[in-house]
Amino acid sequence: MVKRIEDYAMIGDGQSLALVGLNGAIDWLCLPRFDSDACFAALLGRPEHGSWELCPQRPAQQTRRRYAGDTLVLETEFHTEGGACLVTDFMPIREGKHSSLVRIVSGLSGVVEMRTTLRARFDYGRVAPWYSREEGVLVGRIGPDLLAVRADIPLREEAGTISAAFPLAAGQQVVFCMQHGESTAALPPALDAHALLRQTKRWWLDWISGFKHETAWPDLVRRSLITLKALTYMPTGGILAAGTAGLPEKPGGRMNWDYRYCWLRDSTFTLTAFLNAGFEGEAKAWLQWLLRTIGNSPEHIRIAYRVDGGRHMQEWWAKWLPGFEGALPVRIGNQAAGQRQLDIFGEIIDSSHLAEQAGLDRNGWEMEIEQRLVEHVEKTWRNPDQGFWESRGRPRHYVYSKVMAWVAVDRFLKLKGSAAQSDPALRTRLERLRATMHAEICARGVAPKSGHFTAYYGTRRVQAELLLLPLVGFLPVEDPRISATIAEIERVLVQGGLVRRKRAPLFGGEEGCFIACACWLASCMGMQNRHQDAQAMMQRVADIANDVGLLAEEYHIPRQALYGNYPQALSHLAFINAALGLRGGTYQRGGG
Repeated sequence: MVKRIEDYAMIGDGQSLALVGLNGAIDWLCLPRFDSDACFAALLGRPEHGSWELCPQRPAQQTRRRYAGDTLVLETEFHTEGGACLVTDFMPIREGKHSSLVRIVSGLSGVVEMRTTLRARFDYGRVAPWYSREEGVLVGRIGPDLLAVRADIPLREEAGTISAAFPLAAGQQVVFCMQHGESTAALPPALDAHALLRQTKRWWLDWISGFKHETAWPDLVRRSLITLKALTYMPTGGILAAGTAGLPEKPGGRMNWDYRYCWLRDSTFTLTAFLNAGFEGEAKAWLQWLLRTIGNSPEHIRIAYRVDGGRHMQEWWAKWLPGFEGALPVRIGNQAAGQRQLDIFGEIIDSSHLAEQAGLDRNGWEMEIEQRLVEHVEKTWRNPDQGFWESRGRPRHYVYSKVMAWVAVDRFLKLKGSAAQSDPALRTRLERLRATMHAEICARGVAPKSGHFTAYYGTRRVQAELLLLPLVGFLPVEDPRISATIAEIERVLVQGGLVRRKRAPLFGGEEGCFIACACWLASCMGMQNRHQDAQAMMQRVADIANDVGLLAEEYHIPRQALYGNYPQALSHLAFINAALGLRGGTYQRGGG
């Protein structure tokens, strides 16, 4: 079976996640948390690099799947010549030290010959645990990790692989459970799978019940919110950019990054989505993670952090993995974390401003951090940087980066209780700085003849992040320069009804269209009162979500397939914000 990114659904427990294929194989899982080493890495290689197959012995004639309502419990039906069965996959919300993965297979009709093969391979597909039987449980240990595997049927283990074959008649059920713990600790206790299934369903249904807004795409908005919650590391409130590493942005390309970290670039996108959807608790947790993580040294702020706020994510290559569709190298870690990006300072202070609009409490500590940030911007805003898309080429004077530096100053001036409100001299200085920044950007960041904003100073090319200029309040959408920018992006970056981030191909061949960019364009169209165009753009995005409502980073038009890391938070964030924004009555960046 040829792997496609859209063939995978996600399950998770608030600290880790697994990707379950349409064929019944779990091909991606990192334990004990999102950014730990993978123990199932077949997504980036072959089954022997770690997977857990549970499926009919013969290929199914028909396969159907869905989530159990608005939950993260996955139900997959296999229909064969002999009968039909249902596989229910879920990870109970983690409350203690142990992560659990539960698989329940139920006979629906006839008799189905089933098989299961569990290959745990730690260190991204390299190392199998050593198994023994303890108290009737198959227990694997390797380094700090322990796996306890239980089932209602006998399991055999050979050379680090656990397997079984069994007939399943209508009305029968077989439960499998894999639990993770510390190798030096006691075995995780046995679980009541059916009770946990009910609890897990109830937990997700209770959570999503907080969303009561009307939208033209209610199912996909709810699924996007559930996906964001599943990408949230619950102990800290940090939210992953994506659940995977090493998935290519272009077929067979070299742009294979690790996105299992928290990007400051996503700050206000995230806060806006949660606040507008009615999830104030999640918004508070994200903002607290943000301010807690960045510390009190603006010059040392990184563009991305680990889910616990850790700073280091050294990039290296897993050379033994053949890559998704042969895309190499498979990168683990992300060296872009140490880049200079001016936009993050605007994102942080804009987040504080938005939180203030929403009535979230702020304290003196936050205000002190905000002042240090804006003073740093005052010193550095004229420096080049790597830009919104984390270019690994030479630094440039990216227009969007300059705009977000302006946002930092603008929002600080608007924050109640900031030093700018109580210190007239500081306020005057920052007001002059804001005016200077705005004037320079408009003078150097606009193409002389066509009158549109450019990707960076000295070029006439556009990039899709320029669609954010009216959304962050730099200029109104009716300004001729903004209108010209939107028109130019539509002219040169729209492909197959979606939006590419930039024109030039990278590393040979073309990358796909960036899903978030299509949602930004839809938002701009809505601001221009082009409501039919906006609706059509959003519907195209909804149509490329997979069968269970998940979005990757990109959609490749020629191949008609999802590409890039998956599921991608920014894609779901952009869809939520655009879908809710088109209805009106939402918090807007730059307002107030």
